[in-house]
Amino acid sequence: MRLVFAGTPEPAVPSLRALLDSSRHEVVAVVTRPDAPAGRGRKVLRSPVGQLADEAGVPVLTPAKPSEPGFLAALAELAPDCCPVVAYGALVPRAALDVPAHGWVNLHFSLLPAWRGAAPVQAAVRHGDEVTGASTFLLEEGLDTGPVYGVVTESVAPTDTAGDLLGRLAESGARLLVATMDGIADGTLEPRPQPGEGVTHAPKVTTADARVDWSAPPVAIDRLVRSVTPEPGAWTTFRGDRLGLGAVTLLPTDTEVPVLKPGELHVEKRRVLAGTVGVPVQLGEVRPVGKRAMSAPDWARGVRIDAGEHLT
Repeated sequence: MRLVFAGTPEPAVPSLRALLDSSRHEVVAVVTRPDAPAGRGRKVLRSPVGQLADEAGVPVLTPAKPSEPGFLAALAELAPDCCPVVAYGALVPRAALDVPAHGWVNLHFSLLPAWRGAAPVQAAVRHGDEVTGASTFLLEEGLDTGPVYGVVTESVAPTDTAGDLLGRLAESGARLLVATMDGIADGTLEPRPQPGEGVTHAPKVTTADARVDWSAPPVAIDRLVRSVTPEPGAWTTFRGDRLGLGAVTLLPTDTEVPVLKPGELHVEKRRVLAGTVGVPVQLGEVRPVGKRAMSAPDWARGVRIDAGEHLT
């Protein structure tokens, strides 16, 4: 089939690469978000998907909005049979959805209808799902509501960050997307409507959402931190300044530890504990504003924490 692939961030790259490597399909163009400032230097960069397309010699379209008349005309001229899409980052209007004969087929990183929305992997980690996965479905104007072609499942490990899990799903999802394209081309695959039960939503995670609430149970704090790693990154405040947080370690409920108020710090030679509503958690790496990440004990020695000081 003639394909126009739509995607933007790094997790979409394995899917584009798999389609480029497929002998059965031709990627005639790539649609991605416009070049944007990135990194500390705020240098304007091509998206990861756009970079791969450039390397492969595939034409790249970067409309500000996919509803632009110029983009719609270019898409129609390309005459794609199908438009696979992975984390493109913009709503596709009906005028574009109607162009390819087989529509737009989205790879979404959840087992639909669970976790519809922008942050399905973060939601799965934060809510303690033991199993998640990826789905391919026919894109329609509703939010991730279209009928499903296929799924793959993935176990969620107790120490998985959202980044860990998304990395695995990006690879297994790429294989699923290629298989879906093959099935559509063969006429052997038909999408099935999503069930009406089990619908959950996963809106975009903001920086405010990533702030740790020390009055929560330790398990909830651990899940939150892992769910926002690497982006946008968990954080708290200490002495009025923001402090980034890496993974925390859950301590056994029967371990001998001091009784601490929520957020209260306890410094030992080899570890730093922070109070919760239950057993304290052990801090891992921390990132003071404007400084590199460091171990919590090294940070504690540098700032000379007084007894009774808190994270807030």
